[in-house]
Amino acid sequence: MARNNNEKNGNGSALGFEADLFKAADKLRGNMEPSDYKHVALGLIFLKYISDAFEAKRKTLLAEDAQAAEDKDEYLADNVFWVPKEARWSHLQAGAKLPTIGTLIDDAMRAIEKDNASLKGVLPKDYARPALNKVMLGELIDLISGIALGEAGDKSRDILGRVYEYFLGQFAGAEGKRGGEFYTPRSVVRVLVEMIEPYSGRVYDPCCGSGGMFVQSEKFVRQHGGRIGDIAIYGQESNYTTWRLAKMNLAVRGIDSDIRWNNEGSFHKDELRDLKADFILANPPFNISDWGGDRLREDVRWKFGAPPVGNANYAWLQHIYHHLAPNGTAGVVLANGSMSSSQSGEGEIRKAMLEADAVDCMVALPGQLFYSTQIPACLWFLARNKNPGKGLRDRRGQVLFIDARKLGVLVDRTRRELTDEEVQKIADTYHAWRDAPLPSPAGRRVGGEGTHLLPYHDIPGFCYSATIDDIRKHGHVLTPWRYVGAAEQIDDGEPFEEKMLRLSTQWREQRATAATLDAAIEANLKELGYGE
Repeated sequence: MARNNNEKNGNGSALGFEADLFKAADKLRGNMEPSDYKHVALGLIFLKYISDAFEAKRKTLLAEDAQAAEDKDEYLADNVFWVPKEARWSHLQAGAKLPTIGTLIDDAMRAIEKDNASLKGVLPKDYARPALNKVMLGELIDLISGIALGEAGDKSRDILGRVYEYFLGQFAGAEGKRGGEFYTPRSVVRVLVEMIEPYSGRVYDPCCGSGGMFVQSEKFVRQHGGRIGDIAIYGQESNYTTWRLAKMNLAVRGIDSDIRWNNEGSFHKDELRDLKADFILANPPFNISDWGGDRLREDVRWKFGAPPVGNANYAWLQHIYHHLAPNGTAGVVLANGSMSSSQSGEGEIRKAMLEADAVDCMVALPGQLFYSTQIPACLWFLARNKNPGKGLRDRRGQVLFIDARKLGVLVDRTRRELTDEEVQKIADTYHAWRDAPLPSPAGRRVGGEGTHLLPYHDIPGFCYSATIDDIRKHGHVLTPWRYVGAAEQIDDGEPFEEKMLRLSTQWREQRATAATLDAAIEANLKELGYGE
């Protein structure tokens, strides 16, 4: 098993042993494409998870009643998948070196789907294909066998969940643009979750990818003293392969969910037509032109105007707003163009949304955050009700603008991440603005022990609370940098005249030094026979 360490990456997040584990697993990939290997590795991690959970429950039942240990309903009642003998990890590990290991894995997947209706059609079942190296399969099984070894119950599940999530992110990076179709970077998801705070209620994602929004929402609930089950998960995904990843991702976390699939997508076959969600988190595909909008010109969802046929951005915003409960809030990732575009009626739709007070906050993100695109992105936060109540202040006629473009650290040559501290800075700014002030001068306590939120104030270059009149003056354009202005320059105490004299003297000295160096170089070139 890879060593268990607490090494940290560039954004301050603990890597643990999963980074070493992924490196070892990636070596076994050989020449196999990451997009294919992803399903091989993640499918086996999933098998390990459900087998470990089953064995832990079985051990408990055996200690109480041996007969109950063979009763499938005893497992299902405790949200544990029933795993038949031929599908248990111990059986696969014993056959890892056999040339028939691919067939054994496929048979295990079919057996699990047969006995667990919620997994029907979810698990990969092509491990026996001739092109898949069976020696590699056996070595991968040996590697995965060490995950959570000796751990029990929730701790084992959490470790396997961390591994699954980490592998998803690494495969998304390896696949580049295609990877972005199923995975939203963790730091972006964390901004959304920390800002809308899904403590309890219905959480919905109409284009849920591999389910990362839901996983982070559940983490948020647990970190703030809640329990799995305090939120109800609903989602839809049009890509069948990605839907399968989401189902496995949530199952590894022990998260109950209602995730629907159809290949028509949320616009044309809204599987959850009557759902009104308390929280919506979404990262729709940017600027989709072939979304079939010509067939939906009179749809009830277009409260603010029919979105253009050539771009789905405002269709997503209105679909999401339509599904919000009376006090619901939403966080949506979109391309920066959505904040200012006036093409094909988009400007009029944006104006109607603002005049209806549907927009709560806008965040401009730094570049290079996403695997799938270099297009700069922003976050839209929508609210059905900006009236005061339940700890929130009266925000009617106001929009908060946050310009976070200068934040983030490079984690490799092409990609940037927001640090944990930067995520908290953005979220705290929003909550200081949104939440009703407390009588205590320290503000309200957030984010656990030791963190206090001070009263909101505008910060030049970073955040600004605008009125609807401010926004009207800007033609209903929502780019944050129009409102936040330039950052204040730090006063170093040196009078302007003295600074100018010092800098001009320094500039002249540098010119003289440069001229001396030029003359020396020219003399050397002449001595070598290369002079003019």
